[in-house]
Amino acid sequence: MSIEYAIIVKNKTRLELLNDRFNTQSQAQFYIERQGGNFEDYEAEHEKFHESLSSVQRQLSKVIKNKIVERTFLPSFIFSPNQVVIVIGQDGLVANTAKYVSGIPIVAVNPDAERYDGFLLPFNPGNFIGGVENVMADRYNSKYASLAEAKLNDGQRLLAFNDLFIGAASHVSARYKISYDGVTEEQSSSGIIVSTQAGSTGWLSSIFNMTFGMQQFIENDNPIRENAKLSNNQLMFAVREPFLSKRSQIGLTAGFLAGQTKLVLESFMPSNGIIFSDGIESDFLNFNSGSIATIGTAKEKAKLVTPGS
Repeated sequence: MSIEYAIIVKNKTRLELLNDRFNTQSQAQFYIERQGGNFEDYEAEHEKFHESLSSVQRQLSKVIKNKIVERTFLPSFIFSPNQVVIVIGQDGLVANTAKYVSGIPIVAVNPDAERYDGFLLPFNPGNFIGGVENVMADRYNSKYASLAEAKLNDGQRLLAFNDLFIGAASHVSARYKISYDGVTEEQSSSGIIVSTQAGSTGWLSSIFNMTFGMQQFIENDNPIRENAKLSNNQLMFAVREPFLSKRSQIGLTAGFLAGQTKLVLESFMPSNGIIFSDGIESDFLNFNSGSIATIGTAKEKAKLVTPGS
């Protein structure tokens, strides 16, 4: 199918979010400087981003029709196979976008290489158009990234590029029944993280860091500080702070999910149970009493365009 349209996905800058909060830039500046912050940094970041965005728009307009979609509208925007998606922003925006585009190629642009690491952003405003033209000519390189899926017993589902969180919406303990690899038990914990390969250096790594930090007090030798290495078609789940009691067990605290190996969770929470993905709490499923969630790899994969042809 020929590519007829480019969709530019962007997020508001920190300065724009402050202006929304305080109504005017002068009010935002007063607040930041009163707190001892450097407002000039917010302004410089904003200017650099919009300079890059303008460059991307100008170059695209010479080769293909295009439009901008704000990140907040991703859940309701209908993508089409005749589109190419250009994400311009931080790595997290690639994660937020990938789960909605159903395998449409993504050209990810780092708007500010001096500010953002850009692990998922192989292009910049100076070379991204070559990636777009290669997609239009159907001669592009790409890599696929597996997504995690949470599917409820009522048919609702949620995808994640980096990770899923299953637990309580507040700081109370999450109560649920967990089933994995033929074993079932009731648990009380701070919730469960399910990570993809792409997300394994993020939230999941913090759990390993905590584990390594605690181990030095119970082991004679310092442990080797090494995170789990996931393959592209694997997920890993980890139970956060499981609590042992007469009713709650701690036998299932971590494991791998791949292929037909699933994690099944039944909520025992009358209210405030939640499943959200990629750190976006506004993009969630309710997970209250009666809900059963099956967690595993999704049939969809994210297609990330890489430089070269």
